[in-house]
Amino acid sequence: MFDWRDYGNGIIAFDAGYVRPILAAIHLLVEDGRVAFVDTGSNDALPNALAALKRLGLDVTAVDYVILTHIHLDHAGGAGGMMAVFPNARLVVHPRGARHMAEPSRLVAGVTAVYGAEYVQRVYGEIVPIPAERIIEAPDGQVISLAGRQLLCLDTPGHARHHICIVDQKTGGIFTGDMFGLSYRELDVDGRQFIFPTTTPTQFEPEEMRQSIRRLLSFSPDAMYLTHYGQVVEVQKKGEDLLRHLDALVDLAMSEKNGDADRHQSIKQAMTAYLFAQIRAHGCRLSDAQLGEIWETDLELNAQGLCVWLDSPTV
Repeated sequence: MFDWRDYGNGIIAFDAGYVRPILAAIHLLVEDGRVAFVDTGSNDALPNALAALKRLGLDVTAVDYVILTHIHLDHAGGAGGMMAVFPNARLVVHPRGARHMAEPSRLVAGVTAVYGAEYVQRVYGEIVPIPAERIIEAPDGQVISLAGRQLLCLDTPGHARHHICIVDQKTGGIFTGDMFGLSYRELDVDGRQFIFPTTTPTQFEPEEMRQSIRRLLSFSPDAMYLTHYGQVVEVQKKGEDLLRHLDALVDLAMSEKNGDADRHQSIKQAMTAYLFAQIRAHGCRLSDAQLGEIWETDLELNAQGLCVWLDSPTV
């Protein structure tokens, strides 16, 4: 059985089956037999999604919503496939992302420019369009009702301009997509969790990210639910850590603003050294090789995002 975490109060995380185990979670909200999915992984996630419903004693007709925190394909690539088999579901997405889910050609082209066509086809497959009439655009303050359970959508730029976070007003927990960083369970030490930011291309904006993180913290949630990966507790401390790491990454990028053709590699090396030092201080005893395997994609994409930001007109 794939990774399954039941946090109580109708909140469940299960493994999307994306790239490696416990890299990307899909969250389920269950209320009075009705279901909302939060993020979808890629098309490979559909068998796990169907198995999750079966495990709950529910079928595809129980799904009312598929909610996307943003339209990066590790969060949204499986949305079209899921919507095709969930007959009652509506897709909930930031207004900036809605048109790309209805007509995904530009989205796919953008992802292909970053990863390459072979990778996109192998990892994501066909991105299935979703009929516009089944899409709910969720601007800041939009409230979605799941069998009376109120889900508040917040516009949270910084990682992407099409990012929302979802406040579960029943529990106070917040589904954060990538806005509250990454916290991999392999890095837990005696129950203590390590967290760090994701600065991936192409819309990383550090001040907006700071403001969004502070806004999430203002709700004083007991838990955040991250796509990468699952429930994070001790939220106020994690927020402080996240902001501290964000400032450090911005500082090391700024030191390379006028760097030469090796700027990307210099930033990546400096970021790797910084995160390895931080995780060692956290008490993690995984080898450098194991850490490099866990963080390989994140380190590369974070460096790319920092470089794109450095070249933006506002820096």
